[in-house]
Amino acid sequence: MIVKTLGRVDYLPTLEAMRAFTAARDADTPDELWLCEHPPTFTQGLAGKPEHLLGPGDIPVVATERGGQVTYHGPGQVTAYPLVDLRRLGIFVKEYVFRLETAIIQTLDGYGVTGLRVGGAPGIYVRPGDPGAHAALTGPIQGFSGLAKIAALGIKVSRHCTYHGLALNVAMDLEPFLRINPCGYEGLETTSLDKIGVFTDWPTAAGRLAERLSAQLQP
Repeated sequence: MIVKTLGRVDYLPTLEAMRAFTAARDADTPDELWLCEHPPTFTQGLAGKPEHLLGPGDIPVVATERGGQVTYHGPGQVTAYPLVDLRRLGIFVKEYVFRLETAIIQTLDGYGVTGLRVGGAPGIYVRPGDPGAHAALTGPIQGFSGLAKIAALGIKVSRHCTYHGLALNVAMDLEPFLRINPCGYEGLETTSLDKIGVFTDWPTAAGRLAERLSAQLQP
């Protein structure tokens, strides 16, 4: 997998570049992983409902073809776009999502943070009050009580090839998340590493995430 660090780039040109890469690739095209950071942008998924945009204000809203509802991208967030041929990798979409989440969980574990999956709600969650706790979630989760989302997923697959990806909150201004129902969940709390006591810089977090994603997305 070829890893490319793009730095801070506007969202729409990056989306157009992913589309172009995916449309032009063939069976021999190497997989790539793009790492970047976007200026403040709300992105709406294919089935996104307008009522989940509570008041975007001065932040632009971009409609996309990825799955999921509305989310926010902004400074202090590592956004990772794996451009992967699933057929060559020998896996289907469900396994692909599981591997993306595993890479995030492993990255968080390296910082002493326990990442958690919630059934039916893609992404990774943490316990803000006790981020290193290893106790498993038990019983139905009512309104994400005691949890906050630290990483979001939204993917698109075209001709067995993936684009869009995931976002890990590292050191963010979280106020824009209050302008939406994150990922379509009213009242869902979001957090970032710095808010739970983990202080790292963007290049370090991006490098660790890239390492885990590259390992997870090997044949």
